[in-house]
Amino acid sequence: MTSRLAAVTFDCLDVARTSAFWSAVTKIDIDDGANEWFATLGRSSAGPAWFFARVDEHTADKTPIHVDLAAEGDWLAEVDRIVGLGAEFVRRVDEHGFNWVTLRDPEGNLFDVAAAH
Repeated sequence: MTSRLAAVTFDCLDVARTSAFWSAVTKIDIDDGANEWFATLGRSSAGPAWFFARVDEHTADKTPIHVDLAAEGDWLAEVDRIVGLGAEFVRRVDEHGFNWVTLRDPEGNLFDVAAAH
């Protein structure tokens, strides 16, 4: 099992505004399928994508910009492996057709692990 960087994720109050800003900065078009909940830049490129996810508010207990890992193979087993390396389980999320697990690294930084597609 391995994990690779899939995306740098931005929690946004306004997905359209934030993704449009970063699209202009990076000169990468917003990918097809963007909506009020999610938008991506560079999803089909070889490198990590930029992912924008709507939140209702920014809270102190959540890192607003974080990395998303895509786990090859059995993604929940990969989550267990990463927890065994010292990560702390925070929560499992099933939201708007997406599923991931949020973990905290030894320094308290949040990151997500999902199945690779």
